[in-house]
Amino acid sequence: MIFHEPSATQAQGPKLGAHMSISGGLPHAIDRASVTGCETLQIFTKSSNQWRARTLPDTEIQEFRARSENTGIAPIFAHASYLINVASPEQTLWRRSVSALAEELHRADLLGLHGVILHPGAYTTSTEHDGLRRISDGIGEVLTQRDNDGAVLLLEHTAGQGTVLGHRFEHLQSIIEGLDDSRSVGICLDTCHLVGAGYDIISSTEYDKVFDEFNAIIGLERLRVFHLNDSKKPLGSRLDRHDNIGDGYIGIEPFRRLLQDERFSDLPMLLETPKTNESRSTLIEADPMDVRNLTLLRTLRTSKRPS
Repeated sequence: MIFHEPSATQAQGPKLGAHMSISGGLPHAIDRASVTGCETLQIFTKSSNQWRARTLPDTEIQEFRARSENTGIAPIFAHASYLINVASPEQTLWRRSVSALAEELHRADLLGLHGVILHPGAYTTSTEHDGLRRISDGIGEVLTQRDNDGAVLLLEHTAGQGTVLGHRFEHLQSIIEGLDDSRSVGICLDTCHLVGAGYDIISSTEYDKVFDEFNAIIGLERLRVFHLNDSKKPLGSRLDRHDNIGDGYIGIEPFRRLLQDERFSDLPMLLETPKTNESRSTLIEADPMDVRNLTLLRTLRTSKRPS
């Protein structure tokens, strides 16, 4: 699966989008993305806090694919359920998580999505080493049952709260190295998580060091998508608390630097920032905070840096 080429009218630089509600049916997420001005999109394909997933009717799948094509919003990603923990030492939860991950990827294939973004998991009562091995084992089992031309699996770098794994680049590389075939595995970097985990993308002098380190450990070719979120908590807090762009500890300039970084000009970048109208998610309308954040990011995508 490949990214769609930008349209002639799209500004140069990364495609910008946001996570949208699927309330009322999956096609409505594309409608919400369209009225918000998204160029790319992230969704849940099922409830993020339930194991059970409703069957997707063929008519809904076809309508979703048609609206995606008609609007030109692409690539589209799914975020996997928060319940999945393929690092768990508890066999029943681990087995259920493996099955749920396989279902997430299957649903993404049906909908023609580019990839599924997964939190690697938490080792809870075991050890970091055992948790990383469990993740590789679980992902490996799922991938052996799939073709490499379906949706890719994207490991999301985390902030590192508690026993959550994936907050060090070495964790992600260990998971990848534990796979027999990792061709369909990539990485999602979240700006809030990077700062929470202690990677200083805020300072202009440290920014390049962070991505040089990522390249040395994992390789920039693995990086497929960014989550753009400011952070309510300071550098190294190990806490995952998203804020609106420019309102947190990251500030404006690091986002301008990221958006104008030629290494990332072809990568989609997605908001997971707070919404204004969480209680009105059933409506087909643009959330004011999404509009505010996307408008600011578009300005940063093309504006000159202060001298």
